[in-house]
Amino acid sequence: MSREGPQSTGSSRRTLALAVLCGAALSGCIHTPIAMMTSTRPLQQGGYRELGPVSESDCMWYLFGFIPVSSGNTMQRAMNKAIEAGHGDALIQVTSDTFFQYFIILSRYCTQIEGIAVQSWDPNRPPPPPR
Repeated sequence: MSREGPQSTGSSRRTLALAVLCGAALSGCIHTPIAMMTSTRPLQQGGYRELGPVSESDCMWYLFGFIPVSSGNTMQRAMNKAIEAGHGDALIQVTSDTFFQYFIILSRYCTQIEGIAVQSWDPNRPPPPPR
């Protein structure tokens, strides 16, 4: 007949705590700002309408932190996604960050764009109707 004593319970708790600590040590996240700009293209004062804030990213996925399994992670692609998501033709008050998330087996490296989507027009003509 086998009995688990208090020493066995303490050992399994230590093992669980060690496993959680190792998992936390082997995963992580780094976030780094890389750029700020007033707009993604030249805009005339009063020649655009603000459509609202947008945030988009473009990522590249890796196995074990170094084997790429997707393409991506370009600032241009993230910017195009943000403009499309905002239904505009440009962004103003643009910031760009990169972040890396590592989860032992899978990891990803992303470029994130945030800004305000705008629709531009010729200021000598009447503005387009709101969408």
